[in-house]
Amino acid sequence: MYEIAQRVLTLDTVPPREVAVTVGVPYEETTGEWSCPYRIDGLAGWEHERRATGPDSLRAVELALAMVRAALAGSHEAKEGLLSWDDTPPDLQRTRTVYVNWDKERDIAYIAMKHEIVPGEAVRQTVSEDVVLDYGSAGELIGLELLNAATRLPPELRL
Repeated sequence: MYEIAQRVLTLDTVPPREVAVTVGVPYEETTGEWSCPYRIDGLAGWEHERRATGPDSLRAVELALAMVRAALAGSHEAKEGLLSWDDTPPDLQRTRTVYVNWDKERDIAYIAMKHEIVPGEAVRQTVSEDVVLDYGSAGELIGLELLNAATRLPPELRL
């Protein structure tokens, strides 16, 4: 794979380990579609080259980046809080992943600030128009419920 981009993340384990994300140059398939290769080294189960295919080269790159983002966010390591950007000092790290659950039939979305919220963890709620904010015992925002989600959610969160 001819690389066009690479990013190194750190697994906060003892000893620390690296996770290297690599995206390659998109290429045209014999079918006329385009594929973009990508690879995640250092994350269990992702050590071989994969590809995302789309109708043109830009869409193939977008799909490859979306697949990488989903793989990293959905990994056991990320859910355990062990995966972080290599160049971000620990005191400046912030949550980079939110978890969206959208009930299309009821048109309600729940956006959680962490992978799993335990029942009863939200000790205070604030209601503002079509949004309900859930707060934890330390006053931190742990999630929000969004009514009329089809019109309020940005397209990239409508999964």
